[in-house]
Amino acid sequence: MEVRAANTDVDMSDATVIVGVMEGLEALPGSELLDEVDPDLLSAAGFEGKTGQIAKLPHSEASALLLIGLGDEVSFASIRAASGDAVRKVKTERAVTLLAQASVEGATRAVVEGSILGAYQFRTYKSDDDDALDVSSVDVVGADQSSLDAAVITSTATALARDWVNTPARDKAPEYFASMIETEAIAAGLGAEVWDLQRIEEESLGAVLGVAAGSDRDPRVVQLTYSPSGAETHLVLVGKGITFDSGGLSLKSAASMEEMKDDMSGAAVVAAATIAIAELGLKVKVTCITPITDNAVGGDAIRPGDVLTPVDGPTIEVLNTDAEGRLVLADGLGLAKALEPDLIVDVATLTGAAVVALGQKIAAVFGSDSDAAAQILEAASIAGEEFWEMPLFKDYRKSIDSNIADIKNISGSRYGGAITAAIFLAEYAGDGAWAHLDIAGPARARETAGENVKGASGMGVRTLVELARRMAETD
Repeated sequence: MEVRAANTDVDMSDATVIVGVMEGLEALPGSELLDEVDPDLLSAAGFEGKTGQIAKLPHSEASALLLIGLGDEVSFASIRAASGDAVRKVKTERAVTLLAQASVEGATRAVVEGSILGAYQFRTYKSDDDDALDVSSVDVVGADQSSLDAAVITSTATALARDWVNTPARDKAPEYFASMIETEAIAAGLGAEVWDLQRIEEESLGAVLGVAAGSDRDPRVVQLTYSPSGAETHLVLVGKGITFDSGGLSLKSAASMEEMKDDMSGAAVVAAATIAIAELGLKVKVTCITPITDNAVGGDAIRPGDVLTPVDGPTIEVLNTDAEGRLVLADGLGLAKALEPDLIVDVATLTGAAVVALGQKIAAVFGSDSDAAAQILEAASIAGEEFWEMPLFKDYRKSIDSNIADIKNISGSRYGGAITAAIFLAEYAGDGAWAHLDIAGPARARETAGENVKGASGMGVRTLVELARRMAETD
């Protein structure tokens, strides 16, 4: 969908005009258009400006007015959510939105993100267009052009991550998923290197090889590099890329497998964010590392009790083959710390325990220290994504001691699983600044509302882009 900046004199004759209205019909910019509306029409529609209320009315200057309720307080989040809800109700090819004129910091970005992400559709496997949206362009009245351009790039990258995650596992074998990332990265001017099975063996990525052993589809590791002139800070992003997670020999139930095409969300998020960072021209060096493999059941699959040797760090006794994400991340983090960056961030749909702790709309963040976690939380607050800091409680480290190896991949306790998983990863992240983002809950939107559309969410892309922006500004 095309999103453009527009002036107040924009032609509205063939467009649906989106107008924000506060509770009690309090005026916002554009609300003067309501002066020509028969109050009986509003009354009949039951429209009072409450959050989420929508009313569509005829108007002489436009194809129609689409009134969207903002409640009793206007904020960045309410403008973004209203833009997403409204764009899905547009029945014309073009919309004109007046919401960016609201006196809210970041209003232009809120409108662009809401419009692009709210109108997102994954239609690759649809056989007809019966439920396709009509709107193909949105004119944003009063938009700041530079903010609009940046928001389009970040929102498009978020939509790209959604596309990758929503693609069925059958159609994104590690080789193919790696090629999708490589193609998009090269188009954005990034350096891209894809390691095949032979290269992975040569690089001694024993944990990736162990997880991949049960699959008839060879693993891949993708490394993207963005090195702008003048950059003094280096950020390394590591993403979990399990293209389908059966649980391995520690087999999941059928119901638990239904959404396991999502288990490469971390890889999708870090790759899409790196592409957006390059397209925005941010002056921070970024390296992106994504180990990609199936976790399948086969004659060569790793067995509970097997020991794996990652590229660097402790040997691992595998007691549960369904705790495989931390295994591939061990190798990814080992590669990352060898680069000696200023900050490493890994992103993964890692634990159900994070969902139990924080629900399906909040992601967990663990930091090697308070500053590393704070960098994520500050970036997330600006990006408008929900993260909550969890403790890296070192006393739990002894729960993953192994009798026969240096470490085991599960604690054996039903409690504190997100914490012990993070402690496991800390063993491979090195002594530098590191943050772990467990997005298991919000990686998938359970309902369509605001800028979210049921299915893959792309959660984390906007936070990582904002993190890179802030790191670039501190050079």
